[in-house]
Amino acid sequence: MGDFWTVFPKGNVFLVVIHVRTRPQVLRNAKIAYEQGADGVFLISHGMVLSPLLLQFYHAVRAFYPSWWIGLNFLDLDRMNALLKIPSDASGLWVDNAGIDENAENPSQLAQVFWDERKKNASWQGLYFGGVAFKYQKKVEDVARVAQLAMPYVDVITTSGDATGVPPSVEKMWAIRNAIGDHPFAIASGITPENVKDYLGIADCFLVATGISFSFTELDPARVRNLAQTIHSS
Repeated sequence: MGDFWTVFPKGNVFLVVIHVRTRPQVLRNAKIAYEQGADGVFLISHGMVLSPLLLQFYHAVRAFYPSWWIGLNFLDLDRMNALLKIPSDASGLWVDNAGIDENAENPSQLAQVFWDERKKNASWQGLYFGGVAFKYQKKVEDVARVAQLAMPYVDVITTSGDATGVPPSVEKMWAIRNAIGDHPFAIASGITPENVKDYLGIADCFLVATGISFSFTELDPARVRNLAQTIHSS
C-alpha cells in the first residue's frame, strides 16, 4: 500500500498536528507549518468539530497547498468509516487504534479486516498511520508483540505517551523499534524542541501539536521552526 520511504526517503519527518476549529484558524496554522519547515500536517477533529467540517477544512488547505503532504484524523469516526470518508488526494489517514487486541484468539483480525477493505479502495493510496499502545486506548501489556502484529496492516506504526502532551518513555520506544526493525515508526504525543533529540534515531516521524503551540489551537511559529530545524539537521 502506501510506502513511507518513497514519500519521505530521508526519514526524520516532522508533521504538525492542527486541532481544527474554524477555516481561518486552520489556514492560518497550516501557513505557519508550511513556512516554518514542517514536512506536512495532520488535521484533527476535536470536540464539536465533526467529520463533515473537517473535510471542508481539508479541501480549503489543499486548495492553497496542492502538492503538500496533508493527512486527516477523524476522531468522531471509527476506522472503517474514516476509510470511507478519506478524500482520494489526502496524503495520510491516522487512527488512534489499529485494531490489534493482544488478548483475542486472533489478535490481528480487526486490523486485517480493515486492511482488506483498504485494498479494495483503490482511489486512496496515502499512508496509513495506525495507533499501537496509544493514549486513551485499552492498555497494552506487551508493546513489542502488539507492534509486531500490527506491521503487516499498518504503513506507519504510531504510538504515544499516556496522555496528550506526554512523551512516551524511551524504553517503550526502543521496545517497539527493536520489535519492528526498519518498519516506519512515529511518535504522536509529547515531543518538544527540547526533548526530541532523545527520540531521534528511534522514531522516523514525529506528529506534534502541544509542544509547538501557544494554545490548543494556535501554533507558535518560533517553536515550529526550532523543531523542524532540529529534526531535519540530525
